[in-house]
Amino acid sequence: MNRYPLWKYITVLVALIIGILYTAPNFFGETPAVQVSSAKVTQKVTTQTMSQVEDVLRQNNIAFSGTYFQQNGPAGTVRVRLANTDTQLKARDVLDNALNPVKDDPSYTVALNLLPASPDWMSAIGANPMYLGLDLRGGVHFLLQVDMQGALAARYESLTTDIRSILRDARVAVESVSTANSSITATFASEQDRNKAQDVLRTRTSELTFTTSQSGNKFLLNGTILAAEIARVQDTALKQNILTLHNRINELGVAEPIIQQQGLDRIIVQLPGIQDVAKAKEILGRTATLQLRMVDDSPAAQNALAGGTVPFGLESFKDTDGRTVLVRRQVLLTGENLENAQSGRNQQTQQPTVNLTLDDKGARIFRDTTRDNIGKRLAIILFENGKGQVVTAPVIRSEIPNGQVEISGSMDATQAADTALLLRAGSLAAPMSIIEERTIGPSLGADNIRMGFDSTLYGFLMIAVFMIIYYHVFGVFSTLGLAFNVLLLLAVLSLLQATLTLPGIAAIALTLGMAIDSNVLINERVREELRNGASPQQAINTGFSKAWATILDSNLTTLIVGLALLAFGSGPVRGFAVVHCIGILTSMFSSVVGVRAVVNLWYGRRKKLKTVSIGTVWRPETDDKKEITRN
Repeated sequence: MNRYPLWKYITVLVALIIGILYTAPNFFGETPAVQVSSAKVTQKVTTQTMSQVEDVLRQNNIAFSGTYFQQNGPAGTVRVRLANTDTQLKARDVLDNALNPVKDDPSYTVALNLLPASPDWMSAIGANPMYLGLDLRGGVHFLLQVDMQGALAARYESLTTDIRSILRDARVAVESVSTANSSITATFASEQDRNKAQDVLRTRTSELTFTTSQSGNKFLLNGTILAAEIARVQDTALKQNILTLHNRINELGVAEPIIQQQGLDRIIVQLPGIQDVAKAKEILGRTATLQLRMVDDSPAAQNALAGGTVPFGLESFKDTDGRTVLVRRQVLLTGENLENAQSGRNQQTQQPTVNLTLDDKGARIFRDTTRDNIGKRLAIILFENGKGQVVTAPVIRSEIPNGQVEISGSMDATQAADTALLLRAGSLAAPMSIIEERTIGPSLGADNIRMGFDSTLYGFLMIAVFMIIYYHVFGVFSTLGLAFNVLLLLAVLSLLQATLTLPGIAAIALTLGMAIDSNVLINERVREELRNGASPQQAINTGFSKAWATILDSNLTTLIVGLALLAFGSGPVRGFAVVHCIGILTSMFSSVVGVRAVVNLWYGRRKKLKTVSIGTVWRPETDDKKEITRN
């Protein structure tokens, strides 16, 4: 009656083993490490870089216990595990000097980091510790202010250039077009020219509203951006900056960084476990812009370059292979004109390609540029910290009228994907400044962990003592089920690589109190069956079977609330909700399946079971009630 089939015991055993394996890494702690990542969007970190790092450390007699390479976007990351913090600092300085001989133009970012101290065989099977939030691990909190006026100013400059082009194409005589005080002013010699320009611009620049005025004998046309367009520009700038920050923070190797919008013009960045705060500020504050310029491959320009001079009107940049490319100073397009960049393949040749989508202004300029420069090269240049590098310089094969640009050539699928990512998210849409910086030390995080662990442990012990006193052996079974539940909960969180915060620890403590409720329902149902005269084996079977419906209902309603918190909450609320929902599911399995397996092993094989140890059972036998205890 109370015997599980073998497969159910195996299921519980496998769950127990998995719980132990994937929970264990959380107790090994962390070791100091040094991380090497790319300091330039066009610089890659590969396995060859890892070999170079190992050689540098060996040459300087710096002992390390392991090196690890991780592909992280277009550029990878190399991490080196070291024995202590003194060795860590020494290794950081040695690697920085070796990998960045030119200090003003570093190719690599060498930063301090922490690595899990769990054995490599655990990492090989995916058994990694949970990420810890800022409040538990320590780290740095930044509040960034996005310069929305700067974004609008850039948009006004772009529209000013558009207006000049539109009026020139429409053959409207205009004396000047300038930007000042968040408006564009076009000056005309006659009212007729102004009215003609107004008619043309109203149909070609829908994001502007125009008013007319007069200053002396000059006729003015003033354009201001519509409120809807201002909101779109600001929203786009904020989202683009968040995307770019994600890519930059990958260089620091921060586990589960928090990057989220606050209000209309601010971004919160939390970097748990970051040790090198100065390096984090440097990377977050980097500015990058994208430009398209024509390449000058004329013999005269190349001869001058060979002689060590750059001709007037040209600039020289290095491409990704280190070759010098001469480009004209005139900027044709900027990153603002790029709406999207994706990798793909040419439908005819099946060669890897980078497919660009330009906005209306970019499409018009690109159409004219490609029409007039067939057979010449167009350079795509990415500027960071005032220094530019040519990402790619394809040859123009034909006129491209629709703003859909396909770049193909000597590149594989990986290079195409990398180039698309650089073009899509290499620059900030608007400048940012750090207006708040808050650092949480590792010792404070360790105190939070200790206090959270202690409170959970003491709560567990008090529940265990109560259950054992009140339900005797069945209380022991319930306590084992509760421990099994915590083990499974931590294992699932580790498997999902969830981020544990203080609200998450509170959710674990709450889960303990809620999980034991299922065992109380089961125990009381078994007691009720015993009061009604059922045999012990029958009482156990009926108790577990009939308590299941009540357990499911109570946990389902609680799960609905948890899912609502997960769907509509943010930040700490979501962290609480994740642990809460997972805890409900693991508690149902551990209390119904896990505890039942232990009870079946203990009592199930006794054919002539007379009593069960479940505490005091009250049952009326005659007219007066007598107390009967089953031990």
